This record gives sequence, C-alpha cells and structure tokens, in this order.
Amino acid sequence: MTKKWMSLALMAVPMLLSQSCSALSTQSTSVGGQTPLTIERLYDSPALAGSSPRGLKLSPDGKLVTYLAGRADDQHFYDLWQMDVATGQQSRLLDAQKLTIAELSDEEKARRERQRIYGQGIMEYFWSDDGQTILIPASGNLYLFAIDSGKVTQLAIGEGFATDARLSPKGHYVSFVREQNLYVLDLANNQLTAMTTDGGGAIKNAMAEFVAQEEMGRMTGYWWAPDESAIAYTRVDESGVELVTRNEIYADGIKLTEQRYPYAGKTNVTVQLGVVNLASKQTQWVDLGADKDIYLPRVKWLPNSQQLSFQWQSRDQKALDLRVVDLADIKQSRDLVKERSRAWINLNDDLHFLKKTEQFIWASERDGFNHLYLFNLDGSLAKQLTQGEWAVDAVSFIDETNQWLYFTGRKTKVTERHLYRVPLGGGDVEQLSSRSGMHMPVFADNQAIYLDYFNSLSQPPQISLHDEQGERLAWVEENAINKTHPLYPYFGLWQQPEFGEIKAEDGQALQYRLFKPTNFDASQRYPVVVRVYGGPHAQLVVNSWSEHDYFTQYLLQQGYVVFQLDNRGSAHRGTRFEFVIHEHLGEVEVNDQKAGVDFLRTQSFVDGENIALYGHSYGGYMALMGLFKAPTHFKAAISGAPVTDWALYDTHYTERYLGHPQTNAQGYEASSVFPYVKNYQSGLLMYHGMADDNVLFENSTRVYKALQDEGKLFQLIDYPGSKHSMRGHKVRTHLYRSLADFLDRQLKP
Repeated sequence: MTKKWMSLALMAVPMLLSQSCSALSTQSTSVGGQTPLTIERLYDSPALAGSSPRGLKLSPDGKLVTYLAGRADDQHFYDLWQMDVATGQQSRLLDAQKLTIAELSDEEKARRERQRIYGQGIMEYFWSDDGQTILIPASGNLYLFAIDSGKVTQLAIGEGFATDARLSPKGHYVSFVREQNLYVLDLANNQLTAMTTDGGGAIKNAMAEFVAQEEMGRMTGYWWAPDESAIAYTRVDESGVELVTRNEIYADGIKLTEQRYPYAGKTNVTVQLGVVNLASKQTQWVDLGADKDIYLPRVKWLPNSQQLSFQWQSRDQKALDLRVVDLADIKQSRDLVKERSRAWINLNDDLHFLKKTEQFIWASERDGFNHLYLFNLDGSLAKQLTQGEWAVDAVSFIDETNQWLYFTGRKTKVTERHLYRVPLGGGDVEQLSSRSGMHMPVFADNQAIYLDYFNSLSQPPQISLHDEQGERLAWVEENAINKTHPLYPYFGLWQQPEFGEIKAEDGQALQYRLFKPTNFDASQRYPVVVRVYGGPHAQLVVNSWSEHDYFTQYLLQQGYVVFQLDNRGSAHRGTRFEFVIHEHLGEVEVNDQKAGVDFLRTQSFVDGENIALYGHSYGGYMALMGLFKAPTHFKAAISGAPVTDWALYDTHYTERYLGHPQTNAQGYEASSVFPYVKNYQSGLLMYHGMADDNVLFENSTRVYKALQDEGKLFQLIDYPGSKHSMRGHKVRTHLYRSLADFLDRQLKP
C-alpha cells in the first residue's frame, strides 16, 4: 500500500491560518466550452488529458526523445514514438501491432498490478548502450528493434513467458526471468544460458517477493555489474510464508488462487543475495548476517564492478544499514552508513556512487526532513548538501564534470515539486523550474539536458526539452488546450480550488484544497464531499493534474463542494508530521479530518449537516473510521477496497507503522474498524474488487458480516474480476455512476 490513499479525524478545533493562500482562482477557467461532464466521458477515449506520453527517455546520444503514446481511439493501447531533437519532428517509431500481443501470464499480471501499469501494446522498452537498438518485451516475447532500418527481430528465447527483461549495461546480452530462474541470452551468438536452475515452487531466483514489489518499491531481483562480468541476484525461499487459498471471483466462475501472503506478525520469506559470474556460471553468496528475519530493500553495484552494496533493514524497520562487499572476499561486509529511528525509516532510491571520486550521495531523514548528504567511501560524512524544513523528493542527475547535483524537492512550496541543483562541493541551492505545479525531469545519461514532465491543476501533462540552466529548448508535447484538444469542450466549466491551512491539535499546519461548485452562489448552502486518502507516502493537496480529479469536477457541476485535507501521517512534511501515527492508526488522522469538517462548518456556503467522506484503499479505511468514530461529523461515507483489520495486511507495510502484533496488540485492536462498528448509524456504501490480491476481499466481507450481525443497514457493490486498482472503462463508469447516485440520495434529501 506504499502508493495508496487513506484519512480520518477525531477531536480538534481548527484555527484558520489562511482562508485563501492560493494563487489559483476559485472561478472556472476562461478557456474552453461549457459542455457539462458526464460520467461516461470521464475515462472514455480520447483521454480528457489529451496526449499524455509515458515512458519518456532520451537516446544515449541525446538526439532522439522516445516515448509511449496511447491511441486516439484507445488511450490504453500504446505505440512507441520518437521526436528528433534537432528538428522537433515527431513520428511513430514502432506500431505495437507489429508485435505479438497476447494474454499475459499470471506472474506478469501480478507484477503490473504492483507497478500500477495498465494497458496493452508496448508497455516498456530499453535502449542499447550504443543507441542502435531498442529491446521491447511484449506478452512474454522479446524483440530487438533496429533504429536505422526499422527492422523488428523476435529473439529466440525458447518456450515460456519472459518477465523482467532488460539489456545488459553495454548491450551485449539480454537477461530475463522465466519459471523462477534467471536466463541470459548472448546477442553475439544467440546462446541462451540458465544462470540458475533450482527455481520453482517456493524458490524464486532473481525475483522480488510480494512485499518488495508492493511495499519497498523494488520490482526486480537481479542487478548487472557495470562491466557485464557478473549479476547479483536474490534467491527467495517462500516456504515459511503462509499459503493462502484465495478466491478470485469472476462473473463466470471462481478461480482458486494459492498465494504466499505474509500477514502482519507472521513469517516472511528468507532471502539470500548471490553473485553469479557470467563466465564460470558459479554463484558466490553474500553473508547477510545471523539474523535471517530481515529485509533486503536495495542492491547496487559500485562503478568498479568489484564491489557490491546492499541495504540491510531490520524487521521492525527502525534500523537500516548500507553495507558493501568486495567480490574478492564476499563473505565480509562493512558498514558505510547506519540509519536509526524511534519510529521507522522511509526507504528511497537515492544512493549514487560517484565515478570520478571515491564518494557517494545518500538521502536521509536524520535531521527530520529528507535531505542529501555526500559521504566518502570509508563511510565518513563529507558534507550535508541540502538542509532546512523542506523535503527533497529525489536525485535527478549528477554532473560530475561540472560538479552539479540536480534534484527535485519541495523547497519552494510543499504543494509543488520543482527542479533544483546544488554544487557537489556544497553551496547554495538554485531553482531551475519556474512554473507553479509539478515538475518531473528525465535527464539524458551523459549530459545535463532533460525532459520536463510538467503538470498543474490547470494544465494537463506537458513535455518539454531543457538545457542545464533550465531553459526550454523545444516542446515534445505542448498539449495546449486549444479547440482540437479533447478537454476543450468541457474546460470552460473546469474549477480551480482554493488552498489554505488549518491547525491540528498539536499545532502543526494542515494543508487543504477546497473546490467550490460550478456557478457558485455565495448565498446558497452546498453539500460537501470530503475526498480522503490520509495514509503515509501520499499527498492529495497538490497543484497537480490527476485523473482522480475528473470525478471531483463532475461533482462540482452537480452542486457539491469538494474538500481535501492532508492529515498528519501523510508525506513530504517531515518525520514529526509523519511519526505521530506510529503504533496507532486511524486516530490522529480522523482527528485532523474532523478539524477539517469543523472548519467547513464555519463557511456560510457549506451545508454542515450534509457532509460525506469518500476514499479508496487507506482512504476506504479512513471512510469507515470517520463514519464509525465521528458520526456527528459525517452523514455518509463511501469506502472503497478498505483495510479493515491490520492483521489482514502484509508485514512490511503494517509493522512499519503498528509494530509487531505480539508487542502492540492494543494498537492493532484500536486501529481496526471493528471496535467501532456498533457506533454506525446509517449512510454507508462499500465497494471492493472481488479478485483483489493486495487488500484482500476478506477485509470487506468481515465488515459486511459485522454490520449484519449488528442489524445495521448499508449498501455494497462488489466487482467480479476487479483488482485493487478498479481498472477498466466499464467498471469505472458503473462505479462512479453508483457513487454519484448514492451521494445524491444521501446528501440531497
């Protein structure tokens, strides 16, 4: 649930800091037509956001921009496109229909669900180091596409479905996982070699286990040495993990699926880290220590290919060690960095070994906010490169030649993400991006030019090419909302929110967004929908374009106020803001959402008796907790795919926040929804995908039974075959029509 949404609140009188600290107008946009939105149009093709390419990359020589773009008649079918940097000319590089597009394997379906990838056609691709070819995995087959000739060659990899395929660093090999073993194809002679052979059953080689994919953000289980001499890989033994027979309910039958699911407090996988030599095919095993009940969240080679780093994390996630081993003596590791926390340590991907000096960049929250540090390879700290009461998001590029470190962060405003740079030797932070909104840069491999993937509340995603000073060189996709844009007929009614702050009970500032209805009349009183996530690692109150806001715009046109507040525990505001939820979920989050309702009730245009809470995943949990614990604040609630008992969720996520059930039984009980079911009065709608393999369907069925046993009336909609993300145009259209109907009946009596 690392990327999922939740929120709740209980006792707090809000103090208004700023009712309108927004630079955005509260009126509708001035550009575009006045056509009302329909639910059927929200996720139909062409996409309302217009052309929104994904998979952005710069070719190794920096001459081409490549990206994946959906089709006008099917926004979820992707082809590979290119733009010539010199001329700006764009063209389709490869039609996905030239490849064999077939049914995905169950393993690949699960992997894509973990990655939140949805679609058909070309979903990923990899440039060769020389820029002459592109590797394209498609439906378990692997293809090489020659840039100059346009020829597509299917690689001879034998029978079976290939997953996690990639080119080796220098482009001489293709590697992939099949039937839980690691394979390497030598492109010079088409020789295929199994680097591991014991995979199968509970043994998985070169594969990330469930919690690594879902909660640690690690989607792979193997790593190439930079010189292609060896591959580091994990060997995962799942035999100790509880084998759950899970019912995936489809419209035409029930599929019994066996899944190794590590419930909170139960046994995890045992993980080993090995290094297989490409020439000898022999594996050496790294000594991870005597304690086997640990996590291995990150593995990374040093530039010399003779040393391998790995991050060792304790089961309670209060300790994280960066360790390094020499291949010459692989049994002996040494610590470079030790991180410790009273609550938990958030993982990140910002370990970067420098090539020209024996130093590395490391991100840490040791001073309360995520910042960047320069360490020497002996583990000594050279310099803290960023500091202050704001958070770094991620390192974007390191220019060792000109001594610049480029990164994204929230220095300017917590509701926006900008691109900055700081000298590698330390110095002042320089902001490169200027437009208000969210900037996500993609740099070339060897030069400080970058693609800026930008969006804001008033601008669907745009892509532009920039130089090292941040100056725009060219548009890749301007995506201007002109008369040919899919959004244009509706954009004249598109509403912008007000941003503001209220105070939590401990004095910390809580950010909110407030959307007023279309054709707002200050003399009227409007019902309110509070859209919530509320959980860790998420932020709703941002100046960002999101397809989740389409339903918000629909509600505004139906005469609703929509309110969003990022309660304590959510992301990008430092550890003091986050750690307050430690060992007890659903308490301060609910308090903060209650504070938001108290603030809303001070507004003359709000109908304070008709307020509903709506969320999905952690947000679904928050909806239940809010309605059950604060029925005087929320008249109704919509709970989608909620966690209802944290003992039903996985180890890595749940124990990070609640600890182990044996040492915090009271916290688990208080964080469950079931002690509060008796407080429920009326106004609940629940929905869940009946094939959800993340937040298991049992979370909802237990609530159904508890409410029925209490004689409580409620509504439910369950979707056969749907996973956690509730994908598909037909599913989403039915879902949002149902939610709109429910809200009208509950809040517009």
